[in-house]
Amino acid sequence: MEIGHCYLEGNVDAVEFCPHELFHQVLAVSTYTLQEGDQPNRCGSISLFSVDADSNQLDMFHQVETSGIFDIKWNSVGASPLLAQADASGHLRLHSLGSGSNGSENGVEVLKEVCGEMVSSSMCLCLDWNPSATSITVGLSDGSISVLTLAESQLKIQQSWEAHEYEVWAANFDTQQPNLVYTGSDDCKFCCWDLRENPSNLAFQNTKTHQMGVCCITKDRTDPNVLLTGSYDEHLRIWDVRSISKPVNESSICLGGGVWRLKQHPSIPSLVLAACMHNGFAVVRVEGEKAEVLETYSNHKSLAYGADWQRGPLRKKDGIERPVAATCSFYDRLVRVWLPEKEMVLNTM
Repeated sequence: MEIGHCYLEGNVDAVEFCPHELFHQVLAVSTYTLQEGDQPNRCGSISLFSVDADSNQLDMFHQVETSGIFDIKWNSVGASPLLAQADASGHLRLHSLGSGSNGSENGVEVLKEVCGEMVSSSMCLCLDWNPSATSITVGLSDGSISVLTLAESQLKIQQSWEAHEYEVWAANFDTQQPNLVYTGSDDCKFCCWDLRENPSNLAFQNTKTHQMGVCCITKDRTDPNVLLTGSYDEHLRIWDVRSISKPVNESSICLGGGVWRLKQHPSIPSLVLAACMHNGFAVVRVEGEKAEVLETYSNHKSLAYGADWQRGPLRKKDGIERPVAATCSFYDRLVRVWLPEKEMVLNTM
């Protein structure tokens, strides 16, 4: 049940709805394009869209050119939302969302870069905000992790350490215990680090469960004991992390294609949207140790990379309240916003 779609000029790799209560309609979309030649260039962009599911509208209203982007994440702790980007030039950059100085009469929102920091000569592949939006963790292509602090619109590297042997695709704060950071890498290792020591102390390391690289990590918003991982080995795994030193892999489900992104719905905690690379997208119900696919979405014809849920109230279509999803695919440069077809009987928060 499509709301709208748009083709961009670059390879699309991430979509993120703004979580700020005044900007739930804003969708950020990033691109990464490798221009080959004697001097290869990695370029990218961030596009802002306005999404109105009630009137089936997806309208681009702002775009900025940047280095090639691997990951973007919003935070909404302050009065103005901030969008962070991790890019191929080794930089972490922050953009604020606000009205342009020469905007239209109704006040068009634009992105303004407020600060940036050169993290490494290696590429920045992933990022995550801590719950208070005072720190950002970054995973790098050389296997290292950096944690940067944000104060008075200035980014400063707090600590960096060699965490993995290969590229780090996931580096996520524990939402209940922000002194802990979970990481996943092409070396198939799933780790947890305690930031209270510098350099960080390794709280646990799992090297045997994932048969291929770890692509994404998501901590459950409502259950502090549950964590999800996705892997190139095509499985979504459910972890019990009550014992940080030795988490238990409770169950898994094969989604096919390689699980690149997992996004828990902001108000329906049992609903997870999965980007499955070579196998499209899946809407998965995760309750306790059980996971089941409710619906698949195969309207993309290329690598399924970016996925997110819109915040705010569900949209009523055909007399049924449905969540709004945004997804993107890489080589066909396509972003889509859509509603699941099936009625989902789910408990909301």
